[in-house]
Amino acid sequence: MSTRGGGTVVQRFGRRLAGTVERWMPSPFLFAILLSYVVFLGGVLLEGEGPAAMVGHWYGGFWALLTFGMQMVLILVTGYAIAYHPRVQNLIGRLAGVTDSGAGAVVLVGVVAMVASWIQWGMGLIVGAVLAREVGRQAYQRGVKVHYPLLCIAGYMGLGLTWHWGLAGSAPLLINTPDNVFIEQGVLDGLVPISQTVFSSYSLTLTVLAIVYASLVLYLLAPDPENAEGIDEYVDEAELEDSADASGPDIDTPADAVDQSRLVGGLIAFAGVAFSVWTFANEGLNALNLNVVNFAFMFVGLLLFTRPRAYQEQFYDAVTATGGIILQFPFYAGIIGMMNGSGLTETLANALVSVATPTTFPAIAWITAGFINLFVPSGGGEWTVVGPTVVAAAQELGVPVGKATVAYAVGDAHTNLFQPFWALPLLGITGMRARDIFGYGMAMLLLLIPFLALALTFVPY
Repeated sequence: MSTRGGGTVVQRFGRRLAGTVERWMPSPFLFAILLSYVVFLGGVLLEGEGPAAMVGHWYGGFWALLTFGMQMVLILVTGYAIAYHPRVQNLIGRLAGVTDSGAGAVVLVGVVAMVASWIQWGMGLIVGAVLAREVGRQAYQRGVKVHYPLLCIAGYMGLGLTWHWGLAGSAPLLINTPDNVFIEQGVLDGLVPISQTVFSSYSLTLTVLAIVYASLVLYLLAPDPENAEGIDEYVDEAELEDSADASGPDIDTPADAVDQSRLVGGLIAFAGVAFSVWTFANEGLNALNLNVVNFAFMFVGLLLFTRPRAYQEQFYDAVTATGGIILQFPFYAGIIGMMNGSGLTETLANALVSVATPTTFPAIAWITAGFINLFVPSGGGEWTVVGPTVVAAAQELGVPVGKATVAYAVGDAHTNLFQPFWALPLLGITGMRARDIFGYGMAMLLLLIPFLALALTFVPY
């Protein structure tokens, strides 16, 4: 991390925080292990659970989110595959060259990541990461000074702000999924359509305002050229040269011809996309739920690649990029098990929502989600545990369930700027360590607080 001085107050704030985080932040997997110890001690000391009981809760939760975990991995993998399609890559390459300003490059990456993540967070995460690396690479080749750590955080801003208000947001989709936990527990009498969450004027207004505000903050954080650290200070220069592979598919046998057949892949892809379109045509956008989103994006990806083998190979690459998430997801599920089994989650949620009024409830829901997300970085996973308490409190105060869900959703996204779990694929693509970039993530987290507190409270539903 550079120790060079100068710059505005905001620039110096970001640089100093980045230096502190680079020195002290543990690796993402160690982060998960340390949080497991914290929650274990919390259950023993605050809830009076015995150590053996806490270990039992940990094991009981370890495998509790396998279905949901697979849904999350599929969202990420299908988004990854689409982001790495050659046409999408060409578009990313063209976007990367539209600005010659370091601050402008950071804003460009941030806006694209936030918009793409609203559409589908897995795609947004990968597009943001690939765009950050490509912008950094092209800036290096053209001699433009762009601060690469901030550029990478800009690529992560979709996960840190807009994704949970979007089409693949776990909490809004979960309460619109048949037989969900809220209905099973009697908290809700029926589904909450996304017209009351994702497509409400409240959510859409917040999304637009958030993108504008975050873009301004990114611009202000961008260091002056003399303080900017380019991609060449973090990535081997040999990896920054142009490369191209113009070779076509190898077809040596009849089996190869079938594997590479556009007809074979195209027919089933078209059927999947057509069924998705038919579903939305008959049920409208309220048909959106996690299974529908995954189904649609899986076949959109296949329709783009068409050749089964090409899509399969891209899927394999995507699964490799999600290895860290697959490893850590059970650990966070175990944390959920300890928090839920010991009563910690309910205690924390009740303590926060008990001080809420109808006016302050959205801000309280945001804070609740943000705090719990530090320990359980799974929007849907934590929503299944904390959501019933939040929804019941909202109903008691007369706050619309859709509004409460939207407010909660951004809290879950917001503290991703501190919690490195979902950044693992981005770190792999950009060639960075968590501690290289998360100082700027924490700077964005802190600078977003005044905006979110005011917007959640005063934007009308």
